[in-house]
Amino acid sequence: MSFPDPGRRAPVGLDAYLAPGPSSFTDFVTAHAPHLLPSAVPVGGAAGAAPAVPHGTTIVALVFSGGVVIAGDRRATQGNVIAQRDIEKVFVTDSHSAVGIAGSAGIALEMVRLFTVELEHYEKIEGTTLSLDGKANKLAAMVRANLGAAMQGFVVVPLFAGYDIDAPDPSTAGRIVTYDATGGRYDELLGYHAVGSGSVFAKSALKKRHRVDADLPTTVRTAIEALYDAADDDSATGGPDLTRKLYPIVVSITGPEGAIRRPETEIAEVVAQVVAGRTENPGG
Repeated sequence: MSFPDPGRRAPVGLDAYLAPGPSSFTDFVTAHAPHLLPSAVPVGGAAGAAPAVPHGTTIVALVFSGGVVIAGDRRATQGNVIAQRDIEKVFVTDSHSAVGIAGSAGIALEMVRLFTVELEHYEKIEGTTLSLDGKANKLAAMVRANLGAAMQGFVVVPLFAGYDIDAPDPSTAGRIVTYDATGGRYDELLGYHAVGSGSVFAKSALKKRHRVDADLPTTVRTAIEALYDAADDDSATGGPDLTRKLYPIVVSITGPEGAIRRPETEIAEVVAQVVAGRTENPGG
C-alpha cells in the first residue's frame, strides 16, 4: 500500500495560467504555489539562533552624470570562514535596473531571481515596463515579506540602482534606493551609498572621491577604489584576487545603453591601475 507524500504539492493546473488575473507574478505564485516563495521557506529556531549560512558583504552604488553604477566584491563569508570567493552579488534585473545583495546569500539570491521574473512578467502582461518607483516599491514588498526570517537572523538588505527613463532631466535620471530589514524604502540623495559589512569603510572612501558630475570611467574606478578600501579594513569583504583573476562585478545603467555588466577585461585593467597606485601609496 502506498501513502501520499505530505511534502509533495499538487502541480498548478493549466486553467490557472489561462485565467485572467493580476499583472504581478508574485501574486500569482502566492495564490497557486505559495510554497515556492522565498518567504514561505521555514527556517525554524529561536530568534537570534540562526545557523551559520553564507553571507554577502559589500555593495556600492554611485550616481554620475550619465546614470548610475553599482558594484560588489566577490566574497561570501560563513562566520570566520570564507564560504565562497567568487560569488556574484550584483544582478541586472531589467533593461534599466540592477540590484546588489548583502546579507543571507541564499534567501537574497532567491529574492533577486523572483524580482527579475516579476519585472519581466509585468512587462509581458502590461506591454510596458514598470516605473522606477514601481520597481523600488515591489522590491520593498519582497524585503518586508522576509521579515519573519529576518527576525531569526536571516536578514537580506538589497541595494537598488536604476535609470528613470521618464525623468525630465537625464542628468538626474540615475537613482539609488536603499532598504532596511523591515522593507522600509529610502531614496539616497547624496549620490552614493553602500551596504554590507564593509559599507562604513566604503562610504568613507566615496565621501572623499565621488563626484556626481564625473564620467563613467571615473565613476567605475571610484567604485573599485571604495571596494578596495572596504576590503582593506573589513575581513568579510574580498579584495581583487589577481592570482585567481577574481574582480569586482560592476554594472552601469545609462539611458542609451541601459543596464550593462562591464566586461571583465575592462574591470581587470582598472583593478591593475588601482593596485599599482596602492603599491606606491597604500593609503590611497
